[in-house]
Amino acid sequence: MDLLPNAPADLIRQDSHFKALGLDIGRYQSADAVVDLLMEHPKLMQRPVVVRGDRAVIARPSELVEELL
Repeated sequence: MDLLPNAPADLIRQDSHFKALGLDIGRYQSADAVVDLLMEHPKLMQRPVVVRGDRAVIARPSELVEELL
């Protein structure tokens, strides 16, 4: 997560699955909490994450990949 400029919680997809689980994004502000959540519920991970060298972006929208190119 150190490669991403985003907050750790940005890796969590807050979709209908997240809401159905009754989760509160406020509980997932630390990198450790986000990793624990995503290990238990991998479908909640924002995808794709693109890594190039020592930088990474959550490529949503896809135009964000251009930052790495």
